[in-house]
Amino acid sequence: MSLALYGHPFSSYTQKVLIALYENGTPFEFRCIGPDTPQHIGEWLRRWPIAKFPLLLGGDRQLVETSVIIEYLQLAHPGPVALLPADPMASLDVRFMDRFFDLYVMNAMQVAVDSKLGRIPGTPEAGLELAKERLERAYAWLDGHLAGRTWAAGDAFTLADCAAAPSLFYADWVYPIPDAYPALRAYRARLLARPSVARAVDEARQFRPLFPLGAPDRD
Repeated sequence: MSLALYGHPFSSYTQKVLIALYENGTPFEFRCIGPDTPQHIGEWLRRWPIAKFPLLLGGDRQLVETSVIIEYLQLAHPGPVALLPADPMASLDVRFMDRFFDLYVMNAMQVAVDSKLGRIPGTPEAGLELAKERLERAYAWLDGHLAGRTWAAGDAFTLADCAAAPSLFYADWVYPIPDAYPALRAYRARLLARPSVARAVDEARQFRPLFPLGAPDRD
């Protein structure tokens, strides 16, 4: 069964799914959504008029929402890396951390971006301050949670780390992780060194000028 993924390399949520695909070497066709690919845009919107990506096609299924997509990949296209543990309670821990990174890191970072783009009420300065306030709370909790852990939910790389990688990558651009949180800083560095994450980051490198707040000269 062939897979096709609609998205953009610079999209954090597209990267989340790309990391899962790269972890297991899962074959797929990438259909980039951009001005040079109107045929992909038209098909994507026909299939998902909500106009959010990524969208994964797998046989007679089409899937949206990154966590659902990755769970589907484990069920239908399993590989050597189990991104959700077999034990139900351990799996619950992974799902919680996946939600934490999407809701309390990525969404917090997005406040600053959306404010800069005029998508939400308020000034860019106010949006940035709100994003920093929310990220500070998330960073503080994560630093304590990650102490003594290699990955977000323990010793194994999982769905939670697929979520963490783009979340922390972009969040650190908006509000650099303070030195006071060494466990979190070290975890972000481990993520960026992971081959699947490094590949997703490198494939998006050319698009860094598009970051509304300005991309730092690092990573």
